[in-house]
Amino acid sequence: MRSFAGRDILSLKDFERNEFFHVFGVADEVEPIARSRRNSDMLKEKTLVAAFYQPSTRTRLAHESAMHRLGGHVVGFADPKMTRAGDFYQESIKDTVKMLEYYGDVIVMRHFQQGAPHEAAKWASIPVINGGDGWGEHPTQILTDLYTVLTEKGRLDGLKWLAVGDMRMRTMHSLGYALSQFDCPITFVSPPEMGLTDEFKAEMKELSVNFTEKEHVEQAIAEADVILVEPVVQPDYTKSRDDRTGGVALTPANYRITRELLEKKAKSDAILLHSLPRMDEVPTDVDITRWSRYWQEAANGVVMRMALLALVLGAME
Repeated sequence: MRSFAGRDILSLKDFERNEFFHVFGVADEVEPIARSRRNSDMLKEKTLVAAFYQPSTRTRLAHESAMHRLGGHVVGFADPKMTRAGDFYQESIKDTVKMLEYYGDVIVMRHFQQGAPHEAAKWASIPVINGGDGWGEHPTQILTDLYTVLTEKGRLDGLKWLAVGDMRMRTMHSLGYALSQFDCPITFVSPPEMGLTDEFKAEMKELSVNFTEKEHVEQAIAEADVILVEPVVQPDYTKSRDDRTGGVALTPANYRITRELLEKKAKSDAILLHSLPRMDEVPTDVDITRWSRYWQEAANGVVMRMALLALVLGAME
């Protein structure tokens, strides 16, 4: 297996099956640190640079919390308008990254341009972690989701997935690539205009992903062991910020996971994931049901980022 030390985390297409399990094993080792709400000194001499060109709550703060839990330091920005990349100069990714690599030991980048973290990795001499790139990928989120399923179910192979939402989303792309390494049939449910692109379907077929498409959650939820939901009411991920404040439509019934639907149709031991934020696709009364796992998912987001930082910075093998 390739070493993770110094490695970029850009796409789950780059991961082999044994590498997933290696990351999950390291996550198990560092999880007690997060669970006990204490800090270690594992990365006390390291600094994380957060380069967030798009809004983020969980991804940015989970990486920052993970670095603090491991005793490291954090610098960076959460708004490109506060940098020369977002003002008159429109500083290039190359120039920005060539500077940032001297300010820290690992860069976590979220960007509205698909492929931006890959471009950053071409110029950086330190590891770059993709925190979400436009409509591209979100590898650390899906690693978190898979780890959550593994901890809840004790296995990954043989579980049936249902993914509901906008299939153009970066999380859905990373999910498809990840499940190519596991025996996990997956059903995608989305509005027609937000369905799987022909290009992505061709990629999944080439990767031997076992997938189907349905028009309504009720057509697939009864068989699902894992239900992963994303909004169908989406911002424009090609912008640094989408400031729409009115006229946002509600989620059609076909794509809502309600308490009534879960009680009548879902397996009693199915688990429901959502990377958040949500609109109305998962009502708040679902939060206290036996199916919901999105708060555990959020907690595991810190654990997963701890594992990745420890690995790419060479503190753990």
